[in-house]
Amino acid sequence: MAVWSIWWAMRQTRTARLILLNKPYGVLPQFTDREHGRSTLADLVPVPGVYPAGRLDRDSEGLLALSDDGALIARIADPRHKLPKTYWVQVEGVPTDAALERLRRGVTLNDGPTLPAAAERMEEPPGLWPRDPPIRVRAAIPATWIALTLREGRNRQVRRMTAAVGFPTLRLIRWSIGDWTLDGLAPGAWREVTVPAPAPAARVRPEPRRSGPAAAGSSRRRR
Repeated sequence: MAVWSIWWAMRQTRTARLILLNKPYGVLPQFTDREHGRSTLADLVPVPGVYPAGRLDRDSEGLLALSDDGALIARIADPRHKLPKTYWVQVEGVPTDAALERLRRGVTLNDGPTLPAAAERMEEPPGLWPRDPPIRVRAAIPATWIALTLREGRNRQVRRMTAAVGFPTLRLIRWSIGDWTLDGLAPGAWREVTVPAPAPAARVRPEPRRSGPAAAGSSRRRR
């Protein structure tokens, strides 16, 4: 009986397909662009039935996760799960300690304050591929790399955060999502992994509405 139970439990463990892509600059994070005919994920990942878990703007590079499992996509993309995402950010100028501390504590944007983040200066990543087209360079203003780790995902959040502390983003590369990284992936390349599929979120049945004197008494007691 115990052996049968183990076999049955193994049969019930669902797996999900997960694709890790190094999205190049200029590629839309979607599979079609009928209106403008720009480069899309379909040019890089000829795999049916997978969808991106979250977004990575056309002018950003790096790790993009795709899956065929809706629950896994939600777990990766939904800010409520606070899955850490680390970015390599090349900024204009040399960020001061005060600017980095503001990023760590959270900055106030036009859609509200951000959550605290991890922010550190870093050397240019070794073996980093050149961007096509290259970034805009000013001879009189140096550029600096920082590593920034967020646990939320607002529209163009990294760029807005660095601009808010006085150091505009020149180049943005997402290095990791949770434990998954770009390690070994050239621009446009991808690898597939199989992961346990999270259980779909349980639906909570609403309590039936009561009416009459009993309901009124119950309401008074809850107060």
